Amino acid sequence: MPRALSRKLYRIVLQLLGVWLAFDLISRLAAEIFWFDEIGYLSTWATRLATQIGLWIFSFLITLIFLLFNLRVAKNAKSLSRNPYFVSKRFLPRRWKKAKPEIFTTSKYGFTLRLLLPVVIVLSLLGGIIVVYYGQEALKIWYPQIQLPSFTLQLPTTWTLFLQLFNLQNVLIPILQLILLLGLTIAILGYPHYYLKITSFLISSFIGFLVSANWNKILEYFNSTNFERTDNLFGRDISFYVFSLPVWELLDFCFIGVLSYSLVAVTLTYLRSTDTISEGRFAGFSLLQRLHINALVSLFMLGIALRYWLLRYKLLYSTRGINYGASYTDITVELPIYTGLSLFAIVMSIYLVWRIILLFRVSQINPESVPHARQLVYAIGIFLIVATISSKMLPAVVQQFIVKPNELARERPFIRRTIELTRRAFNLDSIEVKTFDPQGKLTLEDLQENDLTISNIRLWDTRPLLQTNRQLQQIRPYYKFPDADIDRYTLRKEEGTGSEKQQTIIAARELDYSGVPQQAKTWVNEHLFYTHGYGFTLSPVNEVIPGGLPKYYVKDIGVENKGTPSSLQIAKRIRASVPIGQPRIYYGEIANTYVMTGTKTEEFDYPKGNENAYNVYDGRGGIPIGSMWRRLLFAQYLKDWQMLFTRSFKSETKLLFRRNIKERVRAIAPFLRYDKNPYLVVANGNATNKKGEGTYLYWVLDAYTVSDRYPYSDPGQNDFNYVRNSVKVIIDAYNGTVDFYVADDTDPIINTFKAIFPNLLKPLDSMPVPLRAHLRYPVDLFSIQSERLLEYHMTQEQVFYNREDLWKIPKEVYGREARPVKPYYLIMKLPTAKNEEFILMQPFTPTQRENLIAWLAARSDGQQYGKLLLYEFPKQRLVYGQKQIEALINQNPEISRQITLWNREGSRAIQGNLLVIPIEQSLLYVEPLYLEAERNSLPTLIRVIIFYENKIVMEESLEKAIKKIFDPKYNTTGLKENLIPPINIAVPTIDTTNPEE
Repeated sequence: MPRALSRKLYRIVLQLLGVWLAFDLISRLAAEIFWFDEIGYLSTWATRLATQIGLWIFSFLITLIFLLFNLRVAKNAKSLSRNPYFVSKRFLPRRWKKAKPEIFTTSKYGFTLRLLLPVVIVLSLLGGIIVVYYGQEALKIWYPQIQLPSFTLQLPTTWTLFLQLFNLQNVLIPILQLILLLGLTIAILGYPHYYLKITSFLISSFIGFLVSANWNKILEYFNSTNFERTDNLFGRDISFYVFSLPVWELLDFCFIGVLSYSLVAVTLTYLRSTDTISEGRFAGFSLLQRLHINALVSLFMLGIALRYWLLRYKLLYSTRGINYGASYTDITVELPIYTGLSLFAIVMSIYLVWRIILLFRVSQINPESVPHARQLVYAIGIFLIVATISSKMLPAVVQQFIVKPNELARERPFIRRTIELTRRAFNLDSIEVKTFDPQGKLTLEDLQENDLTISNIRLWDTRPLLQTNRQLQQIRPYYKFPDADIDRYTLRKEEGTGSEKQQTIIAARELDYSGVPQQAKTWVNEHLFYTHGYGFTLSPVNEVIPGGLPKYYVKDIGVENKGTPSSLQIAKRIRASVPIGQPRIYYGEIANTYVMTGTKTEEFDYPKGNENAYNVYDGRGGIPIGSMWRRLLFAQYLKDWQMLFTRSFKSETKLLFRRNIKERVRAIAPFLRYDKNPYLVVANGNATNKKGEGTYLYWVLDAYTVSDRYPYSDPGQNDFNYVRNSVKVIIDAYNGTVDFYVADDTDPIINTFKAIFPNLLKPLDSMPVPLRAHLRYPVDLFSIQSERLLEYHMTQEQVFYNREDLWKIPKEVYGREARPVKPYYLIMKLPTAKNEEFILMQPFTPTQRENLIAWLAARSDGQQYGKLLLYEFPKQRLVYGQKQIEALINQNPEISRQITLWNREGSRAIQGNLLVIPIEQSLLYVEPLYLEAERNSLPTLIRVIIFYENKIVMEESLEKAIKKIFDPKYNTTGLKENLIPPINIAVPTIDTTNPEE
């Protein structure tokens, strides 16, 4: 092929590729604009996008200009060393023009190939390391899910002490990075002038990506809200650590990277300025080269000074001592060291500036009298040695020989800070602590006065109910119940007068396209026909129908008020209390496909006997794609070219994508952290379809603001040390609208986001009242706070230091396996409350024992929402814990014998959640017992076990079990076999005196 023709084809291919990439970018931008405009958050997305693009362009250009400028200066200085007479006339300062040209080129500090070659190789390697490292950091931020291959290097055991000193016990060797590093090093060695420019573009791009990925931190920095609290060490407002410190660290990280790479590239350029390798000698750095290197090193030392200055603040997150945060060694040793090293680096930077001033006076002095690069290398070497010894070895010596022998006395004030600020960061300081002293004097009259608590005792857990749903209510294989959630509804009473709270389990029946038969998985079925789930089940937690199955308030599938056998079945009093409408679910937890609605193909609605019911979407969601150009854009965006060829589209056809509610809210507000478990609510949220008909299904998703920069706050097993449930997200399951409501307006982080995105967050008061009635304290947050409370309920420094009152989450037997007791919702009357309310509860036990020590309650109703109450049991009394009650139940001869009979071949008895229920000043323990087949499990509730004051009964229903324990007739006639003799468990006394005294 002629060369001209091949070049023309090459240009055509490049042009076509450029057009395709441009079209792909345009389609992505257009699709995002249409989608964010459809849901009403276009300004929020535009702010994010503009910030990201602006930061990338700014940081990329600044970095690239700086790097290329230095390479250009190095090239000019190299030219001057070759032809000083010509270059000096054009570029030298006026005071230098009278100096002899030889002073710009001669130097007595040259060196031979023996030193030159290793230096060139090391510098090439350093340049490659910097590029690979910053590329890896950019990859971690933009694609954190990618795990690059690596292997562990086995080092000699004789190096153990040295490795432990520098925290290098496990050395991971990355394979891909090593290959890239080797390739870059060889390329720079072979063609330095060309590849140094290429790598300058690379590192500039990586810096741009790193800065752009931290767009939220930069916006937070410029819109920060004060916490109105200061740390004890530096006296700065907490907002400095949460909002400002991360930006300063990012700036320093990029600054040092750019300066170190520029220094390596410039030095390498000078060392390879002539044929030094072939000639076997480097003549030495010229005057301009020395000026250039001195300027870069001076700037580099300023970056080092900033790094050590910021390390002072990072001492507030130290893990060296007994407590989290700055300890005695950190403050008395490391803080002065970091301050001194920072000042030392500044002094070195000033010294380098002084060298530059001296070198500028070459017309008056001999340039060789100015300290040469060798002295500079010595100074940097001394700095590194001092930094290593002082920051690593000296603190370790002080910790071992000064702190540990008198640890409590040394660390007491710092332990106090850790306790105080950890409790504040996790909102534990707002917990109201009370004493709960069980009296064991419950009567039937007491239970009648607490009838709402008794009638809401949870006999059905979400796990057995989901198994039952999947057997009885899934209707078709393409329907699925991904989850079930505990909630409460205000329902009309059976007699028709008044209403009462009822704890319920609700489960959404979503469409799971993976359940469609393989032969039916066509493009039309996936995107036009199977578009939505339908309906839900609603069950009381405490009721059972004959046969042991759960009772359903709402079950089956169909349209309300239709009398056909396949119709939706709703109890009469439920229809009057819970709005149902037509419960179609277009947006849900497993809605992972994109669909087109309003097409010539009717959408499958629900099965109706031997036929199917069909529907045409009339919701407000979706993006119109009736025009050909929009279809072309979204075909490219979704990589689905069938959209261009189908004849099913009409002018009113709409595209619904990002229907998974978690993906949906993360696309809008990725800076928030979201709860693992959204829950479905049926309520009148004032939303309607295009016909004006009400839509009543909503998803509620809790969102959190978190930070890992709260001073002294111990994160435990979390990757953050500050958390607030600041936002409640409401997603319309039919229209797809998303609303963010501020649930905690005292949180400075959410107030900062309000300043950044004024159109995103709404006040909680604007949420419709029926939806607000279903807000609940989130389990995820409650679990985190409970875990932190295990240790940080101890507020006395000595008790905390000795860990003498540590708590733990108790364990229970569920089925046949022991597992930690998860927080559970109850409707109950708190000891200090006048009425029953919906609470979330978690019991605690001591670490070395199994008896209960306390229980934590989170309130969820009305004005009491968010308040935490901790009830502690008297330490001198024994209060049975779940594990002890489980042991007593399994040791009961009658119960054990019956469970053994049920555990026959083909079936098994499952012990459900053991609930500890506080009533008045007593504790009632209730455990449901289920029976299920080993195959095609359909759990049935067969017994209810109650424990109260050393008495155990097992009956067919909760009502019978309560009567058997509390009715005097039962107690006097036939309860001897159910009595449990008192168990003498020694409760060790705790000596709280100071052992040092």
